[in-house]
Amino acid sequence: MGSLYGALVSWGAGRALPARLRPLAYRAFARAVGANLDEVELELREYESLGEFFVRRLREGARTVDRAPDAIISPCDGVIAARGISDNGTLVQAKGKDYRLEELVADPELAGKLHGGSYMTIYLSPRDYHRVHTPSDAVVAHYDYLPGYLFPVNKRFTNSRKDLLAKNERAVIKLDAGKLGTVAVVMVAAVGVGHIDLVNGIDSRDVRAAGERKRIVPQVLGKPMRVTRGEELGAFRLGSTVVMLFEPGKAALDGEVGQALRFGERIGTAKETGST
Repeated sequence: MGSLYGALVSWGAGRALPARLRPLAYRAFARAVGANLDEVELELREYESLGEFFVRRLREGARTVDRAPDAIISPCDGVIAARGISDNGTLVQAKGKDYRLEELVADPELAGKLHGGSYMTIYLSPRDYHRVHTPSDAVVAHYDYLPGYLFPVNKRFTNSRKDLLAKNERAVIKLDAGKLGTVAVVMVAAVGVGHIDLVNGIDSRDVRAAGERKRIVPQVLGKPMRVTRGEELGAFRLGSTVVMLFEPGKAALDGEVGQALRFGERIGTAKETGST
């Protein structure tokens, strides 16, 4: 059922709509899910398909990025689904449902650096802005595309299906973030969202179309890719999930489970070396 639904959603999202129908279709969608059309960058008729509308950019001034030197910002819109410390290499998916950090990132060395550190999971619903940005100034070290399932990631499924976030298709973005050390931003795909675009050119849709549903490990960049806080890392369609992970003792994160977030707002502080 899930795969059929995902195929139908993906097919519908990629269909070009007649220009005269686009404003009507997107307004109807926005009313159904609660999306804010006042934040849209372009005129509605300029988005050829529902898929293009899903990954719309924001108009200038729609968000304010916290520029304080020690700020960690929300990389996307969404709701906090989990927050904590990766004790014993485990992360909380939902109440009573844990999963392994090493399985999520599929990289023992990276998992070792992040073991015992702070993490935050943010769920994006269809109403949200769907581009993902860097939470701090950093150098992008590599991207790692990991094929997997496309199970839904809404609350009902995360509460019932074990290891969901570590089994779904995902992209692991490793950042070298100065005094924050190593930071991982994991973009987790979901049903109808089996298309992750990354700014270095990896497109999971192209990988699958070529019959190469396999891991791309890792995509080390030819030269350092420096990104400033709030710069775009990638995008995906419909709702999905972002997991941010930090080295132990490097980040103090704020916010409660269920709290709504907006891209650019401060959600934590880079800790000074030796602080508690």
